[in-house]
Amino acid sequence: MLAFSQTFIDDTMKKDEVPQDLSSLGKITKEVVYATDSTGKYVTELSSGWDVKIKALDVAWGDIEKRVELAREKVLNNQASPLLFFMEYRLMDLSILADYTGFWKWQIKRHLKPEVFERLPNKKLQKYAVAFNVKVEDLKNMTIHED
Repeated sequence: MLAFSQTFIDDTMKKDEVPQDLSSLGKITKEVVYATDSTGKYVTELSSGWDVKIKALDVAWGDIEKRVELAREKVLNNQASPLLFFMEYRLMDLSILADYTGFWKWQIKRHLKPEVFERLPNKKLQKYAVAFNVKVEDLKNMTIHED
């Protein structure tokens, strides 16, 4: 255990070595990381990004974009309702959407069917629109207005 701890301390990043690779989020936020100062004590330091992490996030966002596009195609091919598109776009699953809307998961599964979605009353559509932060008409047309 002592050897591991010593190795860990020796391999710890120094305060002046904290990566500052600019990512797309680097302009918006910074991440707190632990490093050692000149006396070997652990301190917190801000990092605007780390190249390896940036690449991993880019791959993850690429996968999400593919899922959103696949959902859009399913809606356009009448294989799913626009709920699927917005669930993917807003990174929601059935449980999260159920929590936001108050619908049971089995109800949402039914509403994912195009023929059921088309018959939903405006009151239910409004609950979904609020959950996805869109207007009812935008929900029906898969239209997104980002501010």
